[in-house]
Amino acid sequence: MSVEALIAELRFVTPPPGLEPKVNFTLAAIENAVGLFSLTANDGTARLYVLDAATHLPDYSPRLPAAELSAIGTDVSGVTVLVVVNPGVQSTVNLAAPILLNSQDGSCTQVILEGGDWPLRAPLTPA
Repeated sequence: MSVEALIAELRFVTPPPGLEPKVNFTLAAIENAVGLFSLTANDGTARLYVLDAATHLPDYSPRLPAAELSAIGTDVSGVTVLVVVNPGVQSTVNLAAPILLNSQDGSCTQVILEGGDWPLRAPLTPA
């Protein structure tokens, strides 16, 4: 699914860790930054920045839990993987807890990957 086709209104099937009880968010593209989005709680109390992994992290290929994909009504072929950005002088991305998005209907979930192979704070380097 192309990033341009992502829908704007997202609904987490369970609240993202640390943002409980929020489940309704708006995804908005950041101008002049392909594949970078703001993810804002609909009540305006929380905002994250997320990257489209396919656009910026082509080597990122975590094993996605089938149960989590089923919970959002899709499979590996229909999921968009987003990673949370930690902005700073040296921005990092959280590869251990991606957001899985069914871009057909806006259902999503944030998963914590088993095994510890992916870092919480991977340096984000220019392409």
